Amino acid sequence: MSTNTLVLAACVAVAIVLLLGLVNMTRGGSANTSQKLMRLRVLLQFVAIVVIMSVVWWRSA
Repeated sequence: MSTNTLVLAACVAVAIVLLLGLVNMTRGGSANTSQKLMRLRVLLQFVAIVVIMSVVWWRSA
């Protein structure tokens, strides 16, 4: 798997969870589900940042 694919996958995962959270909010879904999606989004954002910074470091080495 190339580094570009890893970065893209991480960003797409964050976007999907964000959209799921927005859909849950607009449909008046469970607040518990919203909290779980928000926590998952924050975790995935952290993973995405780690992946992006790792790629930047690896390419500069």
